[in-house]
Amino acid sequence: MRKLGKIKLLLTASTFPRWEGDTEPRFILDLAIAYTRFFDVTVLAPAAPGASQEEYLEGVHVIRYHYFPIHKWETLCYPGAIVPRIKEKKVRALLVPFMVLGLWNKLRKLLPSYDIVHSHWIIPQGVIQSLFKKKYILTGHGGDVAELNKWPVSAVKKRAISRSSAFTVVSKDLKARAEQILPGCNPHVISMGCNLESFDPKNKQDNYFMQNGKPVLLFVGRLAEKKGVEFLLEAVKSLDVLLFIVGSGPLENSLKMQAEDDTLRNKVFFLGAKTHGELTKLYASADIFVAPSIIASNGDKEGLPTAIMEAMASGVPVISTRTGGIPELIEDGKTGLLVEEKDVPGLSKAIQTLLDSPDLREKLVSNALTEISNKDYRTIALRFSKLILESLTN
Repeated sequence: MRKLGKIKLLLTASTFPRWEGDTEPRFILDLAIAYTRFFDVTVLAPAAPGASQEEYLEGVHVIRYHYFPIHKWETLCYPGAIVPRIKEKKVRALLVPFMVLGLWNKLRKLLPSYDIVHSHWIIPQGVIQSLFKKKYILTGHGGDVAELNKWPVSAVKKRAISRSSAFTVVSKDLKARAEQILPGCNPHVISMGCNLESFDPKNKQDNYFMQNGKPVLLFVGRLAEKKGVEFLLEAVKSLDVLLFIVGSGPLENSLKMQAEDDTLRNKVFFLGAKTHGELTKLYASADIFVAPSIIASNGDKEGLPTAIMEAMASGVPVISTRTGGIPELIEDGKTGLLVEEKDVPGLSKAIQTLLDSPDLREKLVSNALTEISNKDYRTIALRFSKLILESLTN
């Protein structure tokens, strides 16, 4: 067998930074960077207006495939995610078959040059990869596991899972859901990670939000239904705090309208999407991070949210909900506080409890920093690497 460093690994994904400093989620890039210790890595992602067709991004070889003849209309994936973007503008659904064909065609040309593939998201990457004989491991992240489970989509999802050399999900909660879809699939649980070199309490800057002594609550994430931000807005109505909301998404306008209420005006601020570098200071400089996640009406729910991990690593106490994989990361009263989803009084009470108890905040932060220490991407990449080696040798 060839040395590990000689193995050529192709990562496929539909969420990936479009350029350096992009505000799109970068967890696949962080994993790819960590993989370079072991493999010759290339990432394959959809094209986007303004993005390079091929480049090196932080040392990682990136190829972007075009999927529509008029490149300025390649807007299915960015910013955000495929399903929310279709909901936002129904006509984008017409791009789906073009994207599927574009990915298939690019894989057809690239796969002979690679030893194995790590496909992220069952749909579309895993489904298309299952059409080829090349060995692959497959990772489910959340909605791709929990949603679209009626025939015929369920049939192609099962095919993608069953044909993979190894199937992983990011939480035990998703593992249980996956085993309902395909009994006996027995997925490995390997979460995404956190860049512990970037997210650190040392990034704290006094009065960063120009709050002048007022407590600062922070939310970071897509402004989509499963994030539950509307309930956080209700929860802060009775509190003497400032709430800073970082992110964009389909619910942005409705949430801004909600924040126009007299009890919220001058205490809620929408900052839009922020870069990786900006986030490091935002997290560390806040007093409390709140992730009020819920199960969306279509069944979509959290896997193991990267934002919570980044907040924990940044030394800010976390309040979240008992939803999806979150309780696997946050132990109530030890590494954070948990409330039931949509429980506005409970959320308000948890926030006030932390505001009133410096000792509790200090305890939660200390325990969270210990807990998150095993989520560094170097550790996560090593776990995936072992699966890749096993897949190649079996």
